[in-house]
Amino acid sequence: MAPRQYHGRMTDPAPGAAARAAPADPHASPVPANGPRLSVDYSDTSPEALLAAPDTLVVLGFGDAAPDHDDPRYLRVPLRQQGRPQFEVWRARAGVRHGRADGIAWASDGSLQFGALEIDEPDGEDIRAAAEAAYRRMLGFTSGGEYPHLLRIWNYLDGITLGDDDQERYRRFCVGRAEGLGSFDANRLPAATAIGRVDGRRRLQVYWLAATSPGTPLENPRQISAYRYPRCYGPQPPSFARAMLPPDDSMPLLLSGTAAIVGHESRHADSLATQLDETLANFASLLEQARAHRPSLPDRFGPGTRLKVYVRDAEELEPASRLLAERLGPEVPRIVLQGAVCRRELRIEIDGVHDL
Repeated sequence: MAPRQYHGRMTDPAPGAAARAAPADPHASPVPANGPRLSVDYSDTSPEALLAAPDTLVVLGFGDAAPDHDDPRYLRVPLRQQGRPQFEVWRARAGVRHGRADGIAWASDGSLQFGALEIDEPDGEDIRAAAEAAYRRMLGFTSGGEYPHLLRIWNYLDGITLGDDDQERYRRFCVGRAEGLGSFDANRLPAATAIGRVDGRRRLQVYWLAATSPGTPLENPRQISAYRYPRCYGPQPPSFARAMLPPDDSMPLLLSGTAAIVGHESRHADSLATQLDETLANFASLLEQARAHRPSLPDRFGPGTRLKVYVRDAEELEPASRLLAERLGPEVPRIVLQGAVCRRELRIEIDGVHDL
């Protein structure tokens, strides 16, 4: 079966080119220092201290306990965090530049660029239109500059599984996303996550990692590629790869949101523990695929792994944390968040990065 193409309106040229010619230019390419191009960690250090470092690309805070901050490298995601609050920190090469252009927050180090935007849903209830607008703006921003290759995208939207059949909000989001992607080649789709917030605020948050060079999208032999899902999951299948190997071996493997799906079907709807085990089996299969391209990657999660775990129901946050401790032990850093998975029967989803 041939890869599905995304037929929608073609993306416009990057908006606000004149604005990006200002001193804080998102397309400028400073000469990066030596060292790894990307690392991810979790920290309880204050955002001010984290943002003061010259190699900080982005700091992500979670839940109501996370403060607001006006630095373009900081984003608060309103998902409740289980346990001790921690910030997610991406570090790149020293000399990170940052700014805002056309409503997009950005930071770049000469090889990688972080970008983020937030769009209120038109009429307070049109996730399809918000997704189309967000993806058109994102592609307009990235395709017109020095970082045209999308490696990873995160999407957070309220009420992800509200609505029935094709009116379900996630299905409408998928349609809008594909419309915004236009003729984007399915073989080049980035890794991605789409998770539901539970805050009642109809605002779509999208943030991404782009690069000067393309990565290698990966698929999982245990699962049908998401962009080839059958019609029973909606009029437009999801638009993402299962993982992305970045172009530089000093960067970690980027893992898409992964759940207890085998083939295209959800498994073990009655058991959080068994869904977690199936999810970890999917990761084991995916790591095997990644190691075929980069043998130096560890064949299992360990100290070089960083995981974000999304749990649908608040009452299962603590049980999920206990199960993760049993399955992964203390050596795999992780944060646990309350976030609705894109299928109602799925209780848990995990994304993250993986390296030595």
